[in-house]
Amino acid sequence: MSPETRSGTKAAAAPAADVIHNIGYRNYDGPRLGRAYARRSLFSQSLRGAYGLGRSAKSKVLPMILLAVMCAPSVILVAVTITTQQEKLPVQYTRYAVLLQGVIGLFLAAQAPQSVSRDLRYKSVPLYFSRPIERVDYVVAKFAAMASALFMLTGVPLVILYIGALLAKLDFVDQTKGFAQGIVSVALLSLLFAGIGLVVAALTPRRGFGVAAVIAVLTISYGAVSTIQGIADTQGSTDVIPWLGLFSPITVIDGVQTAFLSASSSFPGGYGPSAGQGVVYVIVLLGLIAGAYGLLMRRYRKVGL
Repeated sequence: MSPETRSGTKAAAAPAADVIHNIGYRNYDGPRLGRAYARRSLFSQSLRGAYGLGRSAKSKVLPMILLAVMCAPSVILVAVTITTQQEKLPVQYTRYAVLLQGVIGLFLAAQAPQSVSRDLRYKSVPLYFSRPIERVDYVVAKFAAMASALFMLTGVPLVILYIGALLAKLDFVDQTKGFAQGIVSVALLSLLFAGIGLVVAALTPRRGFGVAAVIAVLTISYGAVSTIQGIADTQGSTDVIPWLGLFSPITVIDGVQTAFLSASSSFPGGYGPSAGQGVVYVIVLLGLIAGAYGLLMRRYRKVGL
């Protein structure tokens, strides 16, 4: 083949490399679900994840055991009430969560870091924001999911107590009123604990550190407040006992329900806050919940989201 023919063949073949082939890509013209759908999906997945649903079997063990531990005493109390034909439940609805605060703390310490710390550690949060979702959507979804998980943990035993009380033919009005007060109490507890747990967990991408930090915050604050309250009680300084309750999450809940939900106080000597002091407790409670939300927003703004 002559050089002219070879050069002509190359010249004729060269333009073929620049041809754009239609391989079937088309614009998406279907429904665009938007931020609301993304927020609901994140909430749903986070709530399911708190109980290990949609995850490995190993992830389901601890939350399900803790849920069973929370419910077991209520089943026993109902059985005792029915068999002994008592005229009231052995434990008030509002007291149940306070008595089992250790189980609630363990659940929060295990699941709050799982909800947020892994996203920070594996840098998966930017993937959420590749969708039509903003920082406020992420924080609201995580906050709501953790609060809902805690509400299920603390509310299911109260439902068991209420059904058992009705089966035992206790007074319907009294039991309904007590049950409603208990539900309000655990709803406030769920919001407060969820906020505190998520703030502490979001400070570190290490899940182990998050677990230890959440446990430390809850146990140290409660232990310190209870100890100082006990000392004040033995020294006769009973007036200061209600005010000391403002410095621990669980005692804040105890004070609110003592002042406004007809609960008996677990403070030393039973010196719970009065109605006037209860207003301060409510302000502190709402301030802590709002502060936790604000700190979460600031945390995710700091990491550039």
